[in-house]
Amino acid sequence: MTGTPSPLGFIGCGHMGGAMAERLLISGFALVICDPDDKRLLPLTDRGAVAVATPREVADRAQIVFACLPSPEISKKVATGTEGVAGGSTVKVYIESSTIGQATMVAIAETLAARGISTLDMPVSGGPNWARDGKLTAILSGPPAAREIAAPMLERLAGRVMVVGDRAGLGQVAKVVNNALSLTGMMIACEAVVAGVKAGLDARTLIDVINASTGRNSATADKFPKAILPRTFAYGGPVGLGNKDLEMYLELGRTSQASTALGHSVAELWKTITAEIGGERDLSEMVRYFEAIAGVEVRG
Repeated sequence: MTGTPSPLGFIGCGHMGGAMAERLLISGFALVICDPDDKRLLPLTDRGAVAVATPREVADRAQIVFACLPSPEISKKVATGTEGVAGGSTVKVYIESSTIGQATMVAIAETLAARGISTLDMPVSGGPNWARDGKLTAILSGPPAAREIAAPMLERLAGRVMVVGDRAGLGQVAKVVNNALSLTGMMIACEAVVAGVKAGLDARTLIDVINASTGRNSATADKFPKAILPRTFAYGGPVGLGNKDLEMYLELGRTSQASTALGHSVAELWKTITAEIGGERDLSEMVRYFEAIAGVEVRG
């Protein structure tokens, strides 16, 4: 396979997938797309994407197919199921950008390899806004030849592409570890900032101090200024997805026989918060759980 194939395929057009697909369209790539929710397809078909009914139809039309899906089970079905990508007649490279864990990723790659399809394991870091702006970090592993083929698309999709290995599954390990750190940072940032406001500090002043000091993390630098201090709560992703990510981190600890004691505590509290505020609420609304306990609001 030589040159840049057209169109590209994209399966899964939800919060992240829709933003990534939009970025590819803005960058000039033609897309064939698929999602069970027609409402998610409309913003992309309005920009010129062509919608089809099944993942297999995407793989019949596109040599390079991206997927961004909500669970390991769905990712496996989309890739290897009856109407999945594995049955496609055109696809040569499958790029899995979902966070699905190492075991599922390896199983998908092995099945597709038997059909002559190369798999790139490419979970991404950054929210939908980062995706639309082309600022995602792509954590990439897979065969060098497939990486070279996909490079022109990935350069437009992500601000940074970080290669972590030559086999599928290693990207998942790096992403799961990153997510555990990010989610833990979000939780403690909400808890700590609420405590500071309760003690009398101005929320904006406190965030400015943290961001100029050693406590700075992605929550204080990005989520608080954009979604919490202005009380918009529109950062772009549901809080319930954290439960899946933390469970993958605990599974990584079990399979690698590494300690995840702190991860267990974070996972349990995350479940409690999700049940309290609702799993579909925006991630930034996690702060409301701590606000309700303290009887204060964090406002800019």
